[in-house]
Amino acid sequence: AGRHYLARQGRSTGVSESELVEIAVQSLGLSELQPFDPHKKIIEYRVAKDGKQLGRMSLASFLDELASESPAPGGGSVAALCGALSAGLTSMVANLTHSKKGFEQVTDLMNDLAVRAQSLKAELLRAVDEDAAAFNRILEARRMPKESEEARAAREDAIRQASKQATLVPFGILTAASTAAELAELAVEKGNPASLSDAGVAALTAAVAGEAAYYNVLINLPSIDDEDFRLKTRADADALIEALRRRADMLHALVLSRL
Repeated sequence: AGRHYLARQGRSTGVSESELVEIAVQSLGLSELQPFDPHKKIIEYRVAKDGKQLGRMSLASFLDELASESPAPGGGSVAALCGALSAGLTSMVANLTHSKKGFEQVTDLMNDLAVRAQSLKAELLRAVDEDAAAFNRILEARRMPKESEEARAAREDAIRQASKQATLVPFGILTAASTAAELAELAVEKGNPASLSDAGVAALTAAVAGEAAYYNVLINLPSIDDEDFRLKTRADADALIEALRRRADMLHALVLSRL
């Protein structure tokens, strides 16, 4: 409903979920008789899991948690956050360009870019929690009993599976960071030149997200005894980071040449 009314108003539909909900509530008149509380009225929000979610923390609270002696969240979560910041900036540039006079020829492109960037932002924000959860599963597996041969075997299998997951999550972040850089490239090349520095920062944060995720893939690989998995994951990660580095270097030079 939110996207429908934004489109009718000629505005970009690539906005955050909270803004989509607010547009829908206002346009449908859902608050005319009494205040409409999305967290009470929308079923997905009602059934959402309780508990501490990093992605829903305030910036200050997240930084306090990050700076504590707890090992998670750590570098993997920060990698995901950098990627989400990149996608958010790309969406901003696309939305600032969407209805700008003189950019009518890229209106549809900018709407699509904003929608894709918002989706990627949400994916990477979820990964902030997923990376911390993956690390915690390793700790839980290491705490499993090992008094008997059967218990030791179960513990080793749990550690093996948790280690693979702790590798696959940052690998997914690396993949998403590569996509974030592609989207940032569109913002740099087609977006409003007045927002060029913002598009450039989107490219930079995508590159940082990829490098940080790559670190987290590499540090987990040696603990995995599945050689085929280890070799393939390393080869795929190497290919992704090399391509991302080439794009990042190109965009850095392009942005500097235009500023």
